[in-house]
Order: sequence, then structure tokens, then C-alpha cells
Amino acid sequence: MIPTDATASSRSARAFAPASVGNIGVGFDLLGHAIEGPGDSATVRLIDEPTVRMDGIDGDVPGLARIPLDAPRNTAGRALIALREHLGLSQGFAITLHKGIALGSGLGGSAASCVAALVAANALLETPLSREALYPFALEGEAVASGSLHGDNVAPMLLGGVALATRTRAIRLDVPDLYCAAVHPEHVLETREARAVLAPPYPLGDFVRQSEHLALFLTGLARGDRALIAAGLRDVLVEPRRAALIPGFDRVKQAALDHGALGASISGAGPTVFGWFDTRDAAAVAGAAMCAAFADAGLASHVYVSPVAGPRAECIA
Repeated sequence: MIPTDATASSRSARAFAPASVGNIGVGFDLLGHAIEGPGDSATVRLIDEPTVRMDGIDGDVPGLARIPLDAPRNTAGRALIALREHLGLSQGFAITLHKGIALGSGLGGSAASCVAALVAANALLETPLSREALYPFALEGEAVASGSLHGDNVAPMLLGGVALATRTRAIRLDVPDLYCAAVHPEHVLETREARAVLAPPYPLGDFVRQSEHLALFLTGLARGDRALIAAGLRDVLVEPRRAALIPGFDRVKQAALDHGALGASISGAGPTVFGWFDTRDAAAVAGAAMCAAFADAGLASHVYVSPVAGPRAECIA
């Protein structure tokens, strides 16, 4: 599936994958949406050796030395290993990553590296795969960082906008014209640490209430009904257990709600906190108030304002 007469220019490709809001509060491991602004990029080169290797990692975020250069232990490397094995390719890939998403931010940094590499490698194939067909390889890559198969970050990065992610399917969902304020404090919260507080049991009543909220939320998206979205964008399972891991979380969330958020919660594993709003201006004003609440907790922060229907990963020049 790789052209045998590939020229030098066709032997490499570069792609950018945007950050994402995982879970969207009510949809733990099932829902996510892409956002404008930060992201990771990957340059992938065809090599004649039948292997995948990491040629380097750079970027503007701290902690790069913690990211493995061993391909099987790197989300991008593992995803391309899975792609090569599935397609039975005789050639291999060399990957260089540029990190633009802070580690442990709750904005899908490990997923973005994985998706950017897949989209770049896919562009080098004689017959590129569909985004949905890339999804299983993205899941396998992301599992290196998270320890489990969940696509709430990789699915929206591959498809754009809001996505429903199961273990076998990635489906883009309709969403009305809404905006997100995602506020990232200067605080690191590792995914594995954030998942450790989620050990069962969970009361049956909480599970039923969460199912009710998820049903209302999905129905609201399908109908473009903001009232139903607001009624459903409430997490009673995960947020209560993770809130204590994020300094100032309660005040930050309340700042979003006080400024008109349809709902607000933790993005991914945290510590980023997000809210959904009717307009971009409302999201910007609320984002400033959320940053002020983090400042009261002793944390500097940055706000990203984006359409909820954010962009998908794409090849770039």
C-alpha cells in the first residue's frame, strides 16, 4: 500500500492534531470534542527498514524527557506499529514529534501525538484509510499512556467536533452552535493517578442518575436543544471523586456556571476545567472568571476559547 517509486517529497508527511475535552463530564470514556488552539504535530518519514522508530521529540512544554523514545512505549510509535502490522507493510516509519499540549493537562496530549502520527503516516499510503479505519490503531496507541482502551480523545481528534467513542466505533455527533472555555491551570495531573481514584463500588442510584443525564445530553445534541444539553451536562460519578485532585475546582466550576455555562466539569483526567456556552463572547468572559478562580487557589492558568465543533487532525505544509 506504499508506492514503490516514492519520491523524496512523498516519503514524509506532517500532521497536526488538536487538543480535546475528554468525557465532556457526563460521558466518561465515551464522549469528547476537539478544540481550537493547542495541539501536537508529527512528522513521519518512510524508511526502508521494517520497523517504527522515534527520531526525536521537541516542543514548548515542560517534561519532554519523560516521554519515551522507545516506539512500543510511545503512543505515536505504538499506533504506527499497529498500523504496519495490520497492513503487512514491508517499509517502516520514523517519527518526530512536536509537543504543543502540556503533559498531564487533561487536554489529550498523549492522544494528539498518536493521532498526528497516524494521520501523517496515512497520507503516505498509496490508498489512505478512512478516519474511522484509523480509530483502532489510535486506541492501541493511546492505551500505552492511559492503561486502557478508551477513545474519548482520539475519536474527536480524528473526526472533529463531538464524537461518541466505543471500543469498536468512532461516530461524529451533531452539535448546535456552542462554544467552550477550557481553562488549563499550571498544575500536572497524570491520567493514571486520576483513574486510581475511580475504583468501585458505585451506588446504583448514582449510576441510574448518570445514565439519565447521559440520555438527556445525547438527546439534546441530536435535537439541538440547549435546555436538554444543560439538564444532562452533569457528572455524578467521576467528578466528585476527582474534584479534590484539582486545587480550587469548586470555585472554578461555579465561576463558569455563574457566567451562564450550560454545564461545566473536568476535561479528561484534569486539571483543565471546561464549560459550554451559547456564544464565544460568553465563553471568553466566563473563561476570565475561571482563571481568576484558579488564581485565588494559587494557580496561574490559560483559557482556550473554541467552538465545541472543533477541528479534526489534518496534514500541514
